[in-house]
Amino acid sequence: MPDRRSFLQSALAVVGATQVPAATAAAAPVREAVAAPPRPVHLHINGRDYQLSLEPRVTLLDALREHIGLSGTKKGCDRGQCGACTVLADGRRINACLTLAVMHEGQRITTIEGLAQDGELAPLQQAFLEHDAFQCGYCTPGQICSATALLEEMRADGAGLSDAEIRERMSGNLCRCGAYPHIVAAIRAVALRRG
Repeated sequence: MPDRRSFLQSALAVVGATQVPAATAAAAPVREAVAAPPRPVHLHINGRDYQLSLEPRVTLLDALREHIGLSGTKKGCDRGQCGACTVLADGRRINACLTLAVMHEGQRITTIEGLAQDGELAPLQQAFLEHDAFQCGYCTPGQICSATALLEEMRADGAGLSDAEIRERMSGNLCRCGAYPHIVAAIRAVALRRG
């Protein structure tokens, strides 16, 4: 019966023998990604029209931040998992990092910058301040955009306004600082004011 040491030595020898050194392996030719030519894209964002020339694979998030200069929408995970990039498309919340800009021609896009009107904060923005619903603030734009859509969804659905319902509907927006109780309180306060 082989001892542990001889077993590990033979196992390592087998693994080592199956590894092909990089120098002797036939290298497959590497193809460079070819950029698609830019195309005209018309976006309606926060009540303004933008005529852009974008490569078709540009995400809505990158179009907002890099081509239009609206940096309020944050790039968090860039995988649709954190909600920091949440914006509204025709009133529906979407993750801007998961969608292409060209897909939103003809839609009304609203970002955090578009919620305030005539220099007055939107009710949710004011409630977030009053209820200390943010700490570092990185997720706050996405949280507020998502909460804006949530209030409209709840009005349309006639859904109850329990804290559990708010938490469930906001579950796509993460707050690494853990300000969830304050976020729920801010949303509830605005919902109660609206009746």
